[in-house]
Amino acid sequence: MIRQFQPCAVAPLVLTLLLTCAATRPASPAPNTTDIPPEWRKPVKPFRIVGDVYYVGSEGLAAYLIRSPQSAVLLDGTLAENAPMVERNIQALGVPLHDVKFLLSDHAHHDHVGALAQIQRDTGASVAAGAGDQWALEHGRSPGEVTYRPVGYPPVKVDRPVRDGDTVKVGPIVMTAHITAGHTPGCTSWSLDVPDGGHPVSVLFLCSLTVAGNVLVGNTAYPNIVADYRATFRKLSAMKADVVLSSHPEITDVFGREAKRRPGQPNPFIDPSLLQTVVTKARAAFEASLAKAQGGQSRPRSNKGSPVGQAGDYKFSRSQAAAFTTTLALGSTGAPPR
Repeated sequence: MIRQFQPCAVAPLVLTLLLTCAATRPASPAPNTTDIPPEWRKPVKPFRIVGDVYYVGSEGLAAYLIRSPQSAVLLDGTLAENAPMVERNIQALGVPLHDVKFLLSDHAHHDHVGALAQIQRDTGASVAAGAGDQWALEHGRSPGEVTYRPVGYPPVKVDRPVRDGDTVKVGPIVMTAHITAGHTPGCTSWSLDVPDGGHPVSVLFLCSLTVAGNVLVGNTAYPNIVADYRATFRKLSAMKADVVLSSHPEITDVFGREAKRRPGQPNPFIDPSLLQTVVTKARAAFEASLAKAQGGQSRPRSNKGSPVGQAGDYKFSRSQAAAFTTTLALGSTGAPPR
């Protein structure tokens, strides 16, 4: 289990209690690495997906590099400890770290943004993220009302807090932000058009749609959470994309599709039906979770002082990803909803 210690209650002038408190309370929460799914840390060789979009993450957590002849953009960084691995993957593609000009976040949870602070220092890149997640990123914590203990991560300054429809341009690369809130208040899906095989291809980097331990009923830190989820489902239901990529690669079968690639055959990542399949399943799972929550409210946990509430992260098995109904949370001292 990953534990986050709470401040000790120290009686005035009682030195022994003060020393005990100091000895047992770390300065910041640190994940117990034995509880992290091994695939989240397992290196994989980087590979091309479509156009100039490349996978540079681990086996269980995605990071995507979008490159041009003079510059590059990195979307997500995965766990803090994975920063050197992600950087090696970028360099293995022939991209110097100083060519990475922007780091994009899709949502502010430790398993997706933990490495961004280190990568930012090593590249000098600017950071862009949904405005609703700015506080969390800059404080290195996922605040709000959830059913488990959130896990901290190294804070990173957000240079470009984005809102719906904003673009991040780096040379010929144009990334468009689509706020798809719910999983976090600043959850951002990013879109990009790339040429592939002489044809334009639309790519959507989809932010998480799962409930993942969020308190849906009586969430005073994020009172609009239900409305945000439903607005996100409506928005995505009206969108189209040729390629859909997720921050947990199994959600969109990233490695399964890569394994199907054959010379001279159609790119298996191009699947215009995938977005609506994912959205339909996610919407059904959300409504089921909401109905369950309305029948018996979960006791929330929160990080005091946070302006908004947001969820933690879950690891999906491949079979669970297909159903969108079973998840496993990190950062809990008790069993999270499954």
